[in-house]
Amino acid sequence: MTNGSKNDEVRDMPEYIEVADVLDLHGFFPEQIPEMIEVFLEHAGEKQYTEVRIIHGKGKSRLKWEVHQVLARHPGVISFTDAPPDLGHWGATIVQLRKI
Repeated sequence: MTNGSKNDEVRDMPEYIEVADVLDLHGFFPEQIPEMIEVFLEHAGEKQYTEVRIIHGKGKSRLKWEVHQVLARHPGVISFTDAPPDLGHWGATIVQLRKI
């Protein structure tokens, strides 16, 4: 970061993200969510995952809204819903993916 502005922080995304079947978005800005989800889903597809979980937190649901916007238009997504209570309930989203 050069001057500590929010725009600099948005550009300072991790260069490498280890892909598992869970993505935790705590600590990310809403502006970072579309790219994070796209990259996560691309790698999840490469790993042949058919279900993944995205943790966005409960809060004011801004991150959840951003996540759902990306999922709704992504061609690899079959469906998505709130996680069951033991996996985060409405603070996480379960995503069903197409096999590629």
